[in-house]
Amino acid sequence: MLPRNPLAQFLRSLFATRSLWAVALTGFIVWNIGSGFGLPSAGAQETRQAPNVVLILCDDLGFSDLGCYGSEIETPNLDRLAASGAQFTQFYNTARCWPTRAALLTGYYAQQVRRDKVEGLQSGNSGRRPSWAKLLPERLRPLGYRSYHSGKWHIDGRPMAEGFDSSYSLDDHDHHFGPKNHSWNDTRLPPGQESDGYYSSTEIANRTLEQWESHRDTHPQSPFFSYVAFTAPHFPLQAPAAAVARCMDRYREGWDRCRERRWERMKSLQLTGTLSPIERQLGPPYAFPEAIAQLGLGETNLPNVWQELTQEQKTFQIQKMAVHAAMVECMDQEVGRLIRWLSEHQELDNTILMFLSDNGASAEIMVRGDGNQPGAVAGSSDSFLCLGPGWSSHCNTPFRKHKTWVHEGGISTPCIVHWPAGLAPQLQPIATPLHVIDVVPTLLELVSNASGRSSPSWTGPPSPGVSFAKILRADAVLKADAVLKDDSLGQSERTLWWQHEGNRALRVGSWKIVAAGAKAPWELYDLSSDRSETKDLASEEPQRVVEMSERWNTLLREITELAKQDDWLP
Repeated sequence: MLPRNPLAQFLRSLFATRSLWAVALTGFIVWNIGSGFGLPSAGAQETRQAPNVVLILCDDLGFSDLGCYGSEIETPNLDRLAASGAQFTQFYNTARCWPTRAALLTGYYAQQVRRDKVEGLQSGNSGRRPSWAKLLPERLRPLGYRSYHSGKWHIDGRPMAEGFDSSYSLDDHDHHFGPKNHSWNDTRLPPGQESDGYYSSTEIANRTLEQWESHRDTHPQSPFFSYVAFTAPHFPLQAPAAAVARCMDRYREGWDRCRERRWERMKSLQLTGTLSPIERQLGPPYAFPEAIAQLGLGETNLPNVWQELTQEQKTFQIQKMAVHAAMVECMDQEVGRLIRWLSEHQELDNTILMFLSDNGASAEIMVRGDGNQPGAVAGSSDSFLCLGPGWSSHCNTPFRKHKTWVHEGGISTPCIVHWPAGLAPQLQPIATPLHVIDVVPTLLELVSNASGRSSPSWTGPPSPGVSFAKILRADAVLKADAVLKDDSLGQSERTLWWQHEGNRALRVGSWKIVAAGAKAPWELYDLSSDRSETKDLASEEPQRVVEMSERWNTLLREITELAKQDDWLP
């Protein structure tokens, strides 16, 4: 871990000696503080073996936006989970919100379940999943689980019809302080009121705790699955004024220097390569010139050299990053509330807690909702601000590009897994390449093994997702070399595939081809030495590019054929 976690740093250095006494002492210390919060273990698992599962997904968080990943943003609650759990450095999403949510809860690529674009089919954000593409709650129900949802939905269907027993759905993505469209158990609620203290992250946590309290009262012997989907830090950048004020002074040096400082703090994550240069001519993925004009002279749609900005631009940009940081810190505080409830009710030890983001930080600049009112205070309900490419490059340190692209900056997510009763603490970051399609098979294996009950036979098509339960359980000494095999694809090394809005990528082992656009040429990178994609090897290894591009096309055809099947016919 990083210097902000001195205990974790000490334990890692102790473990690094590899002496038997050091390994034993380290394991003893971490196991006995497994929750990371100094609260005693208790006996919920003595009467119920099956663990609870809490899956926390946030929105538009950059790869390095947590303290435990090198950030200056203060996230002590998530940092402690990472220090006493497992932290991943090569975990991937789909580069966009709705495809990631479908892949996360089904175990299939979003195109396979029509939740990203498939030529010739109604697909993408308006696509409907085939009947065989069940969400995780329906897979957990035969194992005795009750399922709860709180926060963003952005999947087809409605939560209560998709296997959840209770849902708070925040469907207004343009208001963090006063949503006009939200529902409880699929029944629409009156608009939220800022005057009543409504804030999205707080309300999502409030509703989650309400669900947990009700579960404890009515189904105390049943395990629960809780899907907590924070809308933070997705635009509009809005956060309580006091939280924004706490963050303001951190960003006065600007994105160039702040990014360098963050990279220095990331060195303990053992990432390969160097800090990628900021792509000065790469702006937002979608052009909204009217938004730039409405936001005033402080806005810029290019990540120019900081020292070349006007003072008005610097002031405006500093405010935006301060609000983004405040949103992340407020979310972390709400995660802390959830953790404290689990601790106080003796459930934390036997709860699988997983945290990740739906895509990389966003370079988008637009104005929606009620607009950005003239003279509005940055971060207030009257403002509508977006992070933009300058600070998005900072939040995705050390990678290139942003949300919607499938270079590493768009698809890399922080990921933390914590379960003291079931997993030994991992004293090194885990560098195995993994993907959100792997979450469903992993959770099903973990809960089935813990409960002693076999997961029901799956009657759907084979999933591309692979369980990484064995990696979580393996000796931490082996982590750096752990590679999942993908026998289902006939590959000796794991194959991962991406496509979003013409952006394409394929990773086989440590090799990755990637193209920024449907007509763009393939680039080739060896991620084992160049995770930041700074040295394009396509001209040096043309045959590898040909072979990998053929593999990408083969998978596209297979994925498309499956997406056409409403009913699974093996």
